[in-house]
Amino acid sequence: MPSMTTSKVSRWDQHGREHTVHVSKSGVQRTLRCATCGWQKKAQFLPWLKAEEHLAEEHQATVDPTDS
Repeated sequence: MPSMTTSKVSRWDQHGREHTVHVSKSGVQRTLRCATCGWQKKAQFLPWLKAEEHLAEEHQATVDPTDS
């Protein structure tokens, strides 16, 4: 059985609230889960892009906290 690894994509909305999508990887399949609303999706390709799209569309969270 392949090991499970996780990462996350975080963005802030215009009110300064942080929204995060956790990306879990098991084999070639990745599962996305939004910590704000509970949205989940399976993705094999471009999971971080799909996470960013969810945050922008559903939470208007587009500010990357790692940008200076």
